[in-house]
Amino acid sequence: MATVPQIAPNPVPPAPEPVEAVQPKKMGRFNVWDTPWFNTRLLVGVGIITVILFMGVIGPIFWDTDLASERNLEARRLPPVGFTSIRGVEGTWDHPLGTNNFGHDMLAIALVGAPNTFILGFVAASIGMLVGIILGFTSGFMGGLVDDIIRLAADITLTIPALMVLIVLNSVFDRIDLLTMAVIISAFAWPRPTRQIRAQVLSMRESGYVRMARLSGASNIDIMFKEMLPNLIPYLFASFISGATGAILAAVGLETLGLGPQGAITLGGTIYDAYTNLALSGNLWWWWGVPTILLSIMFVGLLLINLGLDEIANPRLRRGKK
Repeated sequence: MATVPQIAPNPVPPAPEPVEAVQPKKMGRFNVWDTPWFNTRLLVGVGIITVILFMGVIGPIFWDTDLASERNLEARRLPPVGFTSIRGVEGTWDHPLGTNNFGHDMLAIALVGAPNTFILGFVAASIGMLVGIILGFTSGFMGGLVDDIIRLAADITLTIPALMVLIVLNSVFDRIDLLTMAVIISAFAWPRPTRQIRAQVLSMRESGYVRMARLSGASNIDIMFKEMLPNLIPYLFASFISGATGAILAAVGLETLGLGPQGAITLGGTIYDAYTNLALSGNLWWWWGVPTILLSIMFVGLLLINLGLDEIANPRLRRGKK
């Protein structure tokens, strides 16, 4: 009798290990610092510029800024504290950053000149940016003949050698103060922001919220400055900082040529005085070194602010840091 082969029963699979229940992540409390406006570059840059501005506000409280213009022939050519001049004279705490050929205190010059230089560039950039916002929004939103005229005026102004014209304009005026010089520099500070803002407005005017505003009966001015302008605030700030940097460079360039404001102490004017009084050959390095270092620090602060604002306006930069 043939035997029937027996089939082995299927093995019972082992019981799966218990899986721990995944607890949903609890949402933490809202962090007020978790915002792109509080990035490191922006905060450091704002801190640097704030210190420079406070120099002009708080400095006169702790130091006699009249020493920047008062001659002291008994304290001429003193080096900074910790250094010795070629005549063997050591620095003194009465003049921590030394004195120039006329006995003017370099610390007082720094406390007065740095804020004046920054304010000059700030005013020039503000005027240029204000004109650029008005013309850029009008050109990009209105289009047509208005756009052609504004764009042509901006292109023509960009082709004009600004430094040559600024030299001529400065030579025309008998006496120039800080405000007059800022207005002169702003005459060439508006074309670039005008073109940049126009390009942004051209890409925004066909957006959905702009069309809805048109359908709701909003005026062109309300659409431009109430609907579109808030979306460009980070970009406008970055453009303003670039304009301020260019204005300060233009002012320093004119001042080092002897075309700066009369009766006002600025960093560029100090460099011009050092050059004309042979500070290089006389080994008075602190005369031109102090304003040069302050200008470098100022430009670093403006650069960091610009990079921080660029990170706010460009979400890709924020994602790349995560």
